[in-house]
Amino acid sequence: MKVSKAQAAENREGIVDAAARLYRQKGLDGVGVAEITRDAGLTHGGLYRHFESKDALAREACLRAFDWTITPLDRLGGPEHANAASTDRLHRLVQGYLSADHRDHPGEGCPAAALAADAARAGPEMSEVFAQGVERNIARFMEVLPGDDAVTRRTQTIVTLSSMVGALVLARATAAGNPRLSEEILATLRRHLTAPSDAPASAADGGSGMRQSTEV
Repeated sequence: MKVSKAQAAENREGIVDAAARLYRQKGLDGVGVAEITRDAGLTHGGLYRHFESKDALAREACLRAFDWTITPLDRLGGPEHANAASTDRLHRLVQGYLSADHRDHPGEGCPAAALAADAARAGPEMSEVFAQGVERNIARFMEVLPGDDAVTRRTQTIVTLSSMVGALVLARATAAGNPRLSEEILATLRRHLTAPSDAPASAADGGSGMRQSTEV
């Protein structure tokens, strides 16, 4: 049965959203077309009416996945938070990103931590898409960091983002085998990244929920 253009567009969005979530949860090679379309409530053959290949879907889904980090960053840097201290906004972002909730729900979280290794092996086209997502996040994150010099803030942004992504990857990799080490990694980076630059790091906060902490 022929579907309307509106329904076709809705089906396509459903496929991209399902793929963005499942790829982050299971990896680019850990999800088949049948699982993606089933999750979206469609048939296997329906995917190829919207995408020329699975690789084309993966690229679009990867870029869509970066919306997770952009939304909280936009809120933290928006006009409603203009009077909030930059250190407070950074603190909330770090606490949310380096939380046990984020660690335990990769399908709902940051694609940089979930898919970086896969993207590096997937070829230049996927690498280009991934780089676009990372650049978008760098630009948004720069709005949260304090300081007037753009070069300095970009440098600090790259350092902070790379530290958070690396810590989350290690925390996930060790969570099943050594939960205490996993928690220690998260707590150490929370403490380090939110400590005043002129004072020793204080005791880390608990692993507050990702959604509650970042979506402010």
